[in-house]
Amino acid sequence: MNNLSRPTARFALVCGLCLAAFAGPAPAQSIVTSKHNLSLTGPGPVRSLTESRICVFCHTPHGASGEAALWNRSSSGAAYLPYDSPTLKALVGQPTGASKLCLSCHDGTIALGDLLSVDTPIAMTGTGLMPPGGGLIGTDLRNDHPISFNYFESLALGEGELTSPASWDPEVELDPASELQCTTCHDAHVDTWGDFLVMDNQQSALCRQCHNLPVFDQTPHADSPRTWSGAGLDPWPHTEYSDVRTNACMNCHRTHHADGAEHLLSDIREEETCFVCHGGNVASADIESVFNKAWTHPVEQSFGIHQANESPLVTSAHVECADCHDPHRARDATAQAPFVPGALEGTSGVDATGAPVAEAVFEYQVCLKCHGETAVTPGRVIDRDVPSINTAREFSPSSPSFHPVEVAGRGMDVPSLISPLTTGSLIYCTDCHGNDSSGGGAGGLAGPHGSNFEFLLTRRYETGDPIAESPAAYDLCYGCHSRSNILDDVSFERHRKHIVGEDTACSVCHDPHGIDFGQGNATNHAHLINFDLSVVDPDPETGRLEYRTLGPRSGECFLSCHGEDHSPESY
Repeated sequence: MNNLSRPTARFALVCGLCLAAFAGPAPAQSIVTSKHNLSLTGPGPVRSLTESRICVFCHTPHGASGEAALWNRSSSGAAYLPYDSPTLKALVGQPTGASKLCLSCHDGTIALGDLLSVDTPIAMTGTGLMPPGGGLIGTDLRNDHPISFNYFESLALGEGELTSPASWDPEVELDPASELQCTTCHDAHVDTWGDFLVMDNQQSALCRQCHNLPVFDQTPHADSPRTWSGAGLDPWPHTEYSDVRTNACMNCHRTHHADGAEHLLSDIREEETCFVCHGGNVASADIESVFNKAWTHPVEQSFGIHQANESPLVTSAHVECADCHDPHRARDATAQAPFVPGALEGTSGVDATGAPVAEAVFEYQVCLKCHGETAVTPGRVIDRDVPSINTAREFSPSSPSFHPVEVAGRGMDVPSLISPLTTGSLIYCTDCHGNDSSGGGAGGLAGPHGSNFEFLLTRRYETGDPIAESPAAYDLCYGCHSRSNILDDVSFERHRKHIVGEDTACSVCHDPHGIDFGQGNATNHAHLINFDLSVVDPDPETGRLEYRTLGPRSGECFLSCHGEDHSPESY
């Protein structure tokens, strides 16, 4: 049986229930005991002041509208604003079929007691119209799940995230025109599952009749048993469920009255949809508090720019949670550099050549969406001999020197590396950039959400001049490079003289990402040498500002720094 004919087929049964209401108790969860009983005996706040018949508010055996199910109401004739989204593949227009019938009450334009079978509208409680609340859909349908569109088999095959109607539960049906209507999800006569749903929607069983997200079951959004602590905002005011697993899709989405209309998100601001759970009141880590640190990815500064189907090569600079995380794919799974960890799975990216990729394979591809060819300036930039904010060019295997994010580094002689690191090791961007309190406690989740250290670093890294050397000042560097090895001058015989004796910061000589391959060369920019121009000047005698490698652990510098001229200084 199709849903458009469902009201007609059950008409006789419902009429019988109306009569039975006066002879004895009605069956549990029938229309008699639901809010759709608008008669004198109705249990809801909206009901008639005079009419005892139940079925008459929707159906009449004589003088019906000509619509299906002997409809006893006129269409409002309203022009509706249909749902739309950049990711929508179906064509959605004005409501048709059963949805049009439902909206003759739920759009709030016609009095509930204004029926075709009566000359005078039946007196009702209140204003007589659908009162404010969940049942008042209105004529603006842009924040409601789309209805009245053809759900053909070809739509399911073409979308990839939609299922075939042949696989649905028998209670979930299209109408005779193969259109999805209100009645695909709701049965106006039976309220067994709440909200007149045709089936139980625990763990989003009803949502997932249509929506096919094969990896979703492996994510915390589908599997976590966590509940709301009672602090802050209720994350699920629109459901009867009390934990993440049971809410599933409804953790983030609302099928009606969604504030974030285009994607039916619970909040119009994408990050607030995330923070309601990731603010320490549901999820174990308080990510929202991390975004209040001094240095962050500023998710709260962008509004209405991000789109789920946008190209990674966007021209409007922005960052939102979904730029790095796919909530349908993100999960707790570790990986080895450079491969994406579970938290970034399913996210788009840009590869090392600047080409977009639908799903990033390597973590740095997610970062290069903003820090590659689009060259978003990450706050303060150190003025260097070879200037660049294009991280893709700095990390490129073609660069004269680089930290090993894409491939292993060029240098085979790096005695300061702390085991288990070797010259063949690769590292993540997030080994250096991320939460400075990721070791545990409140807000202890790793990742580049926020940090109290400049450049969004996981550890302290002092730049500028002068800087007194200490384990704390260069905590970031000393996480991978042995402090004792550096200060013992194992790799460079004058490290101690510069770092300790002259209070020269690591960043004065070394550029931590790498050297832009279009500007640097292997002779002058080996070992990440790229001078900070606010500290280092050209040598006044030769006019040169230059480092030259002369072989293993040997080189010379032409420069002036701290009152000393190198014309050159060799080692």
